[in-house]
Amino acid sequence: MGKTFNVAVMSGDGIGPEVVAQAVKVLKAVEKKYSVSFNFRDVLIGAIAIDQTGNPLPDETIRICKESDAVLLGAVGHPKFDNDPSAKVRPEQGLLKIRKELGLYANIRPVTTYSLLNEASPIKNHLLKDVDMVVYRELTGGIYFGEKGRKDEGKTAYDNCIYTEAEVLRISHMAFKMAQSRKKKLTMVDKANVLESSRLWREVVKKLEAQYPDVTVDYMFVDAAAMKLVTWPAYFDVILTENMFGDILTDEASVITGSIGLLPSASMGDKYALFEPIHGSYPQAAGKNIANPYGTILSAAMLCEYLGLADAAKDIRNAVNKGLEQGVVTEDINKTKNNTTTEVGDFVAANL
Repeated sequence: MGKTFNVAVMSGDGIGPEVVAQAVKVLKAVEKKYSVSFNFRDVLIGAIAIDQTGNPLPDETIRICKESDAVLLGAVGHPKFDNDPSAKVRPEQGLLKIRKELGLYANIRPVTTYSLLNEASPIKNHLLKDVDMVVYRELTGGIYFGEKGRKDEGKTAYDNCIYTEAEVLRISHMAFKMAQSRKKKLTMVDKANVLESSRLWREVVKKLEAQYPDVTVDYMFVDAAAMKLVTWPAYFDVILTENMFGDILTDEASVITGSIGLLPSASMGDKYALFEPIHGSYPQAAGKNIANPYGTILSAAMLCEYLGLADAAKDIRNAVNKGLEQGVVTEDINKTKNNTTTEVGDFVAANL
């Protein structure tokens, strides 16, 4: 047997355990083909962790994640918490805390279109050709993490957007390197005509251009980028942006493909990396074996890439493409002729 990798598995809530089981099945097929070995360790996060321990992210989960080479996550969230505004402990707190604990400052979301799904996309068919982009969203700074509060007896509220040069630099280097390995084009999205924090982003990225002379950089205001995503999505290669703009633009981009169940993501820092599909826990479908596992399987492909198993990642993506071409899909993609979650996982594993 070749190298052994420790993988922390956080199945989470709702459909999480079902889709993660398929990704693990595919990684077990990778083990056979590439003579590597994955040591999977199951840990708790989210609503299930609250039910069992009272804590959305138990200390043991953090410890095992830090001892691992990579982390695979399903989904987090449960309606019993969503419907209770007074709940002090929430599943999503586990998600925010694990990002902080592992120092995951870059959220990376590839967006690719598949011809089978073009009919399901709200975008016109001719605009979907050659859409293949990656969004780099800063994950631990900006308005979500700045000082916030109320004054004037609660009648005035404020949220501060704060970025340091170091925070901008570390994710920008990542995005430039990714652009070098792709079509050598980077789009920096900001609001530098209005925001001082955006002006800092722009200054830092402009300085970095000299270090990556092979990458063409263009600068776009976030409102223009939001329009271009739906009028000419194939324009983009690598998008680099701050936390809130990235949150909004990646959700907009996810709709282009026609199914949110297909999109993977990675959250990375200097020491750790976590891989998860972008969809939520979809509790209405839990236990019915109907959830789309492709997003989680493609997240496992990103995990392989991160661990240096580039050929395995390519194989997984090819098997997913084959499944989509042959119509091996769950009911979210085809209402009349569909497969179960398990059948999709079996197909991808067999086609490795």
